Amino acid sequence: MRIRPFTLLSALAGLALLLLLALAPGASARATDISDAAKALKQGPVYVDPGARSQLSKADEKALEQKIEDADKPVFIAVLPESPAFPADSVLRDLRTSTGITGLYGVRLGDRFDAGADAAVMPANAVQNIVAGVRTPGVDAATQLNNFVDQALPTVKGTGPASWNSGSGAGAGGVSLSALIVLGTVLLAGGVGTYTVVRRNRRRRAEEERAALEKLRVVVDEDITAYGEELDRLDFHPSEPGADDAMRADYERALDSYENAKSAMAAARRPHDVRPVTEALEAGRFSLATLAARREGAPLPERRAPCFFDPRHGPSTTDMTWTPATGVAREVPVCAADAARLADGQDPLARHVETESGSRPYWEAGPAYGPWAGGYFGGGILPGLLVGTLLGSALSTPAYATEYGGGDFSGGDVSGADFSSSDFGGGFGGGDWGGGGGFDAGGGF
Repeated sequence: MRIRPFTLLSALAGLALLLLLALAPGASARATDISDAAKALKQGPVYVDPGARSQLSKADEKALEQKIEDADKPVFIAVLPESPAFPADSVLRDLRTSTGITGLYGVRLGDRFDAGADAAVMPANAVQNIVAGVRTPGVDAATQLNNFVDQALPTVKGTGPASWNSGSGAGAGGVSLSALIVLGTVLLAGGVGTYTVVRRNRRRRAEEERAALEKLRVVVDEDITAYGEELDRLDFHPSEPGADDAMRADYERALDSYENAKSAMAAARRPHDVRPVTEALEAGRFSLATLAARREGAPLPERRAPCFFDPRHGPSTTDMTWTPATGVAREVPVCAADAARLADGQDPLARHVETESGSRPYWEAGPAYGPWAGGYFGGGILPGLLVGTLLGSALSTPAYATEYGGGDFSGGDVSGADFSSSDFGGGFGGGDWGGGGGFDAGGGF
């Protein structure tokens, strides 16, 4: 068996770090200010200050940390006591500055909670929506933080920082010789086993991704074909009477979107690779709608999300209240035809896909359709549209973020203090728990 050295070394380094932290005397005995919290978050995604240990047990801390690490997302959680060492009006910004890593930061300060994120990692409105959803009065820290992480992981862009697995900063000072012997024995005994488990998990994930991509390929090919038929029906010719430069530019963008979608689908190797395909189709349909309006002399359409029920219907024209079979009512973007059906008490013309239980609306399908829907609607609004549905539930799991969420976005990068402080607002001190920098006067910490 040939063992890839870097893979094995990474796994062994993780074991070494855990064991050294467990053996080092006083490893968790001192943590009194922002700098201590930042140092801890560079080594792992969750930090609980000793003064706030009653808020979150060590078992709950470990489970939350494992959830974030399994998803490999740059999500940082700090549980802190209300103390002058953690100024309420700047704790989010100070923590982000001291850590120096792009990501989503959630802070439980006493019994209150807020979060902030670099714009490249998560849009401010998405942070605000998630924070508002977990601010239940009297909720315990474990429930609140798990709800926050579960909702955030599908939307967060990027991967966890390399320092979580590097073991940097884990000194061996004060560790006895016997402890080092124990460490060496564990590493020797567990190294090959760890590699075998990692390799098996990667093979399983690759097989699941291939199967998911084949399901998606059928749906996406239908979308591309439908878009090509729209181009044909438009029957626009750049040299036709009345055509102007604006019309020709719309048509060129529409053609480019068609070619981009076909090329991206041909190159797709993972479910995540489908997202650029539907992003291109969404942009192309807006160009077609704009071109049609110019030819008819009608007002140009507003750039809106596609029809929720079937993105092939084109850009939505309004928002309507809709309640899925299992779930709560929510506002969804709809096309004019589906708006009329809903107003008449009829069912909308929903996009159906094949599932193990037969043809079902896409929001009742599995997690493989998350990237497909995400390209049409964008990560910021998608969780709210799908809450309470089967697909929405799948999007809220770490497994989705790990296996379908991809990882080619910004996030987890070391940027030091080079970030927009407005992404983290003024902290908790001036706000009503807006999240992500959107703090309204009159409350908060």
